Amino acid sequence: MKNMRKIASVLLALVMVFALAAPVFAAETYSITINNTASGHTYEAYQIFTGDLSNGTLSNVEWGASVTSHSGDATAIVEKLDTTYTGDDKMDIAALLAMITLGEEVASTSTQTDGKYVIDGLEPGYYLVKDAYGSLNGKDDAYTEYIIKVVKDVEAAPKGNVPEVEKKVKDINDSADDDYSAWQDSADHDIGDDVPFQLTATLANNVESYSTYKIVFHDTLSAGLTYNGDAKVTFNGTDVTEYFTITCENGELTISCNNVKAFGATNNSVIVVEYTAELNENANIGAAGNPNVVYLEYSNNPNWDSDGDGKPDEPGTPGTPGDETPDEPTGKTPEDKVIVFTFKVVVNKVDENNAALAGAGFTLFKLDKETGEYVQIGDELTGDQMTQFVWKGLDDGDYKLVETTTPAGYNTIDDIYFTITAEHEILSDNPTLTKLEGGDMFTGDVSTGALTGNVINKSGVELPETGGIGTTIFYTMGAMLALGAAVLLITKKRMGVAE
Repeated sequence: MKNMRKIASVLLALVMVFALAAPVFAAETYSITINNTASGHTYEAYQIFTGDLSNGTLSNVEWGASVTSHSGDATAIVEKLDTTYTGDDKMDIAALLAMITLGEEVASTSTQTDGKYVIDGLEPGYYLVKDAYGSLNGKDDAYTEYIIKVVKDVEAAPKGNVPEVEKKVKDINDSADDDYSAWQDSADHDIGDDVPFQLTATLANNVESYSTYKIVFHDTLSAGLTYNGDAKVTFNGTDVTEYFTITCENGELTISCNNVKAFGATNNSVIVVEYTAELNENANIGAAGNPNVVYLEYSNNPNWDSDGDGKPDEPGTPGTPGDETPDEPTGKTPEDKVIVFTFKVVVNKVDENNAALAGAGFTLFKLDKETGEYVQIGDELTGDQMTQFVWKGLDDGDYKLVETTTPAGYNTIDDIYFTITAEHEILSDNPTLTKLEGGDMFTGDVSTGALTGNVINKSGVELPETGGIGTTIFYTMGAMLALGAAVLLITKKRMGVAE
């Protein structure tokens, strides 16, 4: 019995020893919390380096559990990855991935709540944290990646943003001395004008994390706009059009480059496209306008796996113009829209009783500020039965209306000078036409874009009717003239006899 008690005491002591020792032997783990992450991101962690942790310092650094093959000394590479390293050969993630082959992500738990994505259960070391392969394909977002040193619980902000694209149009008044020189969101133009457009892409802040970076401008022209085939692409003031493939089919203008890093683009670079499109006879008149929209397609995964094995690719060298990389995952920006407006002038020909009057013809002229002369717009509008005359596709400016054919029996009117004034939102996501005026002569309608006015012809001078006082005056004057002639004749005859 005593022996049994001794054995029980020994066992109890051993249990207590192991219970006390358990925390000593248990490996301490940490978490990575990514704050303000957008929904849809699913992160995963790969241990790149491991080591011995003591008082917040990681020593005896070795390659981590997720690296299946590598080149280079782990300690030296960690030094060049460190945020405090300032040497010329500081290493970025792309260079690191070129030196290793990744295997499986580490075992961990992940949760996402209230805008926070937490990866828990991580042992001390350096981790590559990135969006799970395929999780953002087809979404308007970009994959991201981090190298994070984990020697305690770590918090991080989402790394890497997405590009932005902006579209602008230029408004030109042919008659005014002060062109609207600024690029804006709306304009008004004449049919036949070459309308200037500008596309501006601001790249993401992590372009350097990509081995190649693709962008594509997708620009949609409305039926009232015809691309002139003159797109020019610039980067830092340098023409880089040769690096882009430009096509336009059925109003879809595509301007693409498979690797903007080939001409030096990097984080936050700005790339500008300028081109013109003719406002054609299919243009909408009035408030509907002629919209033109663009969105930017862009590379969105710095770890894109081109061979389909689910692991990050080895970064390559920048490509050359025209290279095609199939099935690259991309995102796209929201659309940005501009609108081009145009108007029409409607002249109703009437007599002094406001009744429709046929037989007239009109020619419209517009003031050219360059020459100071009025330039004819199209041909004379005339016809035996025409009583309404319409000029479509006009913008703001100074005009002159000339009656070049006058109805029989009516007096020709004086030339009519008038000014078209239009107002539209110049800074708006969906600009609208807000005002349309044509001076005292014409009334503007914003919805239809019509400036309408009546032009009156007055009949010529007519003889008064028989029996009126006017006839008596003519008769009296005639009799007086006849009497005067008779007196003159008799006087001359008497003077002749006297002689």
